[in-house]
Amino acid sequence: MTLTKNVGKMDRNIRLVAGGMFVFAALLFSSMMLKLIMTLVGLVLLATGATGVCPAYMPLKVNTIKDGEA
Repeated sequence: MTLTKNVGKMDRNIRLVAGGMFVFAALLFSSMMLKLIMTLVGLVLLATGATGVCPAYMPLKVNTIKDGEA
């Protein structure tokens, strides 16, 4: 199964930075539940930013790739 890329360059960069910040921020909290949630959110953002595919965009038919981006 091939997933079509639907995350543009700016969107990807924002996801990568935000994901890194979430994972880093998780290190600062003492609550294990908060650490887990922050880490999972960060990893999802990093994964969607790295692959350029956001499964949540698919049913909504959202595509942030601009013309000329590949």
